Parts: sequence; structure tokens; C-alpha cells
Amino acid sequence: MKTITIKQLLVFGLGMVLLAACEKDETKTIMNEGVSGSLSSTATSVALSRETLEAEAISFSHTPTDFGFRAGTVYSLQFALKGTNFATSREVVLAQGAQTQSYSGLQFNNLLLALGLPLDVQSDVEIRLKSTISPSISVYSNVVTINSRPIPLTSWIYVPGGYQGWNPATADSLVSLTGNGIYTGIIAFPPNNGEFKITPAKSWDINYGDAGEGVISATGGNFKAPSAGGAIRLTMNMNTNTWTMEPAAYWSIIGDAIPGSNWGVDTDLKAINDGTDDWIVTVDLTPGQFKFRRNHDWGTNLGGKDGKLTVNGENIPIAAAGNYTIRMNPDALTYELTKN
Repeated sequence: MKTITIKQLLVFGLGMVLLAACEKDETKTIMNEGVSGSLSSTATSVALSRETLEAEAISFSHTPTDFGFRAGTVYSLQFALKGTNFATSREVVLAQGAQTQSYSGLQFNNLLLALGLPLDVQSDVEIRLKSTISPSISVYSNVVTINSRPIPLTSWIYVPGGYQGWNPATADSLVSLTGNGIYTGIIAFPPNNGEFKITPAKSWDINYGDAGEGVISATGGNFKAPSAGGAIRLTMNMNTNTWTMEPAAYWSIIGDAIPGSNWGVDTDLKAINDGTDDWIVTVDLTPGQFKFRRNHDWGTNLGGKDGKLTVNGENIPIAAAGNYTIRMNPDALTYELTKN
């Protein structure tokens, strides 16, 4: 009887030890509501200019957030117009382990533009740290306020020439997305009619021509595209007064929905030199089908449905006759079909 009691006591004691160990283990992994790290910045206002786009404009730093145990915390910065309570914020996820995030003038300007801030007045932007350990558990830091104003970056120059009647007001343009003085774009020149000039505005008040050997000059003669014509990518560096040209891939439509095509004749699209890489055409269509193809060749053709394109995809149907505007992007593999 005495032996049994000792065994029972031993079993009971061992159970209590294990239970205590479990409770202790559970205590280690109990999560509290989370105490956010603090956020700070190197400036309270940022003055942006074209001259400082490449330099560091501002940097943010934060301390770690405490969830009561070592959690795989994902940190991000949220940017929003002051007074909106972050209802429509832009969120930037920080690199794993990073406690600082720096922005160049260009990067910060792009953030402000993405927020839709006005270009003509200063705005207060609020920034906070978001710390997340699961889709339903996040905590937020103190709010840092930065006063700034985005600057417009995109700029154009114009390409009047024989291909469009030498009229600067209606000429195609070349674009510089960052306003850095380097302009590029694709222009389709007809055969034996590829002379052109460059104007910074839609007038002949100031114009530039070819001084030879890839040099741009205010007293230069006409630039000349290859006599064979075709889609040409032009790059004009107005900082160094140099220029280049090279053949470019171009896009067309073909199919029995296009009068006169019957899957044998292409209708070319026009490149939109606005940085989107979109191509566009307005054309009469009849019930039938069509596809996109590059360089009038079936080697690369695009089809699809519901605005999405795939290589060698299915023919795109046209149900009703009418005048349509077709816009496509070969990089994003998307298209829009609008009946006018």
C-alpha cells in the first residue's frame, strides 16, 4: 500500500511539473496588442526641383515594434494627404530587416504625384509606420508630417516634317518623362519623305536641325530619316546636343473585320509618345474578326478577349459595324476597343 502511494505521488508530481512547463511555455508565446515602433524623418519640408531629382530628398527611420514575442513583422510606410485619415493612402513595404527608407527627389516626387497632390500649392503629407504580423493584426506609429509640392516632370519637344506637312502645331512629339532633357519616341515616316526638324514649342520661333555627325544645332539643316521610311525611334539629347535614330518595331491590325484587309493587308497603328508605350488607330470596322501583329509579320501576333492579349491568342470579334478607336499596349498586353 505504501509503494502504490509513492508511485501515485510520483505520477502526480510529474504531471504537475509538465503542466507548469506547458503553462510557462504558453506564457512565452502570448501575444499582446502590440506597441508600435516610432517613426522619424530627416526633414519636415522638402523643396523639389529638377536640379535635385537625383539627390536624396528625405529619409525615414523607425524603431522595432513589440508584439510581445519575436514575430515575423512586415513593416511599411503609409503616405496620405493630411486630413484624410489615411483613407486613400499609398503604401510602401520596407525591405526585410530595414529600419530606414530613403527617397531621392525623383522617388519622392513620384509619391506625391501618385497621391494626386496639386502642382501649384504646398500640401501637408502625413506618413506613418504600419507593422503587420497577420492580415488582421496591424499597429500604427506616430504620424510624421512633411510639407512639400510635386513638380511636373514630363516634357515634350515636337517633330514637324514632310511626313505631316511641316506644321509644328500638329506635329508628333518626343517625350522626356523626367524632364531630364533627353527626349525619345517613335515616328512613322513615309518612303522618300523623311525630312524633319525639332521645335521646343508648337511654333517655328525656335527650331533645331542636323549639324552633321549626330550633332543638333540651331542653324543645322533638316534631319533625314532613312529613305525607305518606316517606324523610327528618335532620341534627342538636348543637354549634349546629340541625336540618334534606329528602326523600331511597329504594330498593325489585320483581319476580315477591316474593309479591304481580308487577312492580307495591314492597317498600321500610331505610337503614342507619352511614356505609356500605347499604340492607337481609328478605323471603320465591319462584323468579323481581327488581330494585332508586329512588323506586318505573323511571327509575333496578339489576340484575346475582354481587353487582355496573349501571344497567338484567339481572334478578336467585332459584332457591329461602325467607326472604332483601338488602343493597345504590347508591354502590358492590353487593348481597348471603343465605338465612336
